[in-house]
Amino acid sequence: MSPSAIPNLKVERELFDTGAGLLLACDEVGRGAIAGPVTVGLVLIDPTVRRMPAGLRDSKLLVEPKREAMAPRAKAWVRGWAVGEASAAEIDELGIMACLGLAGARAFAALAAAEEIAFGTPLVLDGNYDWLSTSVEHRVQVSTRIKADRDCASVAAASVIAKVHRDRGMRRAHDDLPLYAWNENKGYSSRGHFAALEEHGPSDLHRHTWLHERPAEADPALFELGVG
Repeated sequence: MSPSAIPNLKVERELFDTGAGLLLACDEVGRGAIAGPVTVGLVLIDPTVRRMPAGLRDSKLLVEPKREAMAPRAKAWVRGWAVGEASAAEIDELGIMACLGLAGARAFAALAAAEEIAFGTPLVLDGNYDWLSTSVEHRVQVSTRIKADRDCASVAAASVIAKVHRDRGMRRAHDDLPLYAWNENKGYSSRGHFAALEEHGPSDLHRHTWLHERPAEADPALFELGVG
């Protein structure tokens, strides 16, 4: 693994140096799945934050057992954390971008109920588009950053927490309805997932509006990573 894939606290320290007393970090998982919710992880840190847990990485760079082991360590490392979700039915009704904001607002509300978060607290958001500010009524100062989940330790923690939360939900859904092998594909596209759809049709957990046109065949390795 290249050194560039190892996150650090440089961005976070720079924000604290401007006088911020708290810092939020946010990432989403499940955006590109064809079944299951979109999930947003949110963490809160303060200037006393210590060195990140050894082995913390963007969730896409960790295999499932390592993500599972890292999640409780990531939760213990940060001052506070929360997860919010928007369901497949909500995605069908509102669209994915609106549901990213909805899931983010739910995570923010849960965290704000447990921690006092001042208006204008900085928030580092993975990606290049701010889908969060409007949904949280501009109560935080969002800074988007491409590959923040790779580079920023706080965002990597949020990504791991969100991914493990969502994957556990998909495994529970598989226990209830094992037809689609959600324990393996976590709701993402795969040959087996599409074969099950052909045989059984979609379930309530599928994003029905996403099934009209199937994506081009992707690298099977991406299914385990949960890319998208």
